[in-house]
Amino acid sequence: MPAGYVAQSTFVVHTPGRGFSEITEAVGQVVVASHVQTGIVNIFTAHTSCSLLLGESADPTVREDLERWFARAVPDGDALFRRAAEGPDDMPAHVRSILTGVNLSVPVHGGRLLLGSWQGVYLWEHRTDPHQRKVTVTVLGH
Repeated sequence: MPAGYVAQSTFVVHTPGRGFSEITEAVGQVVVASHVQTGIVNIFTAHTSCSLLLGESADPTVREDLERWFARAVPDGDALFRRAAEGPDDMPAHVRSILTGVNLSVPVHGGRLLLGSWQGVYLWEHRTDPHQRKVTVTVLGH
C-alpha cells in the first residue's frame, strides 16, 4: 500500500431514541478492512442533534450518569430556549451535540483502533425519538 493511503466508509446507526449506541466494532471493522497498520481514524457524524464520544465501555452506569447530568444541565422544555420547532427536546439536543462534538480521532496501531482498556466509541442520540444516523469513518495511514 502506498504512503498516504486513505480509506473511507459510511454506515448507519439506528438509534432507539435518547441514549448510547456502541459503534466500536463497526469502526474497528472499517479500520481492519482498510489494511492500514499505523495511522489515524477520523469518525464523523453529519447531524446536529447527536454526538460521538469515547467513553467507559465496561460499566454502563457511567453512561447513565452522563445522561442524568445532561438532563440536569440541559433539560428538555427549558423556558430558556426559544427554538422548539421539533418539540421540547429539539434545542436541548442541539446544545448537547455542540458540547460533546460530532467528530473523533483515534490512533491506529497494528491494524486496530488504539483504545484504552475500558474505552468504547459511542454515538450518543440526544433526541427522544428513534433516528437513523450516518457515521463516516476515514482511515489515514500506511
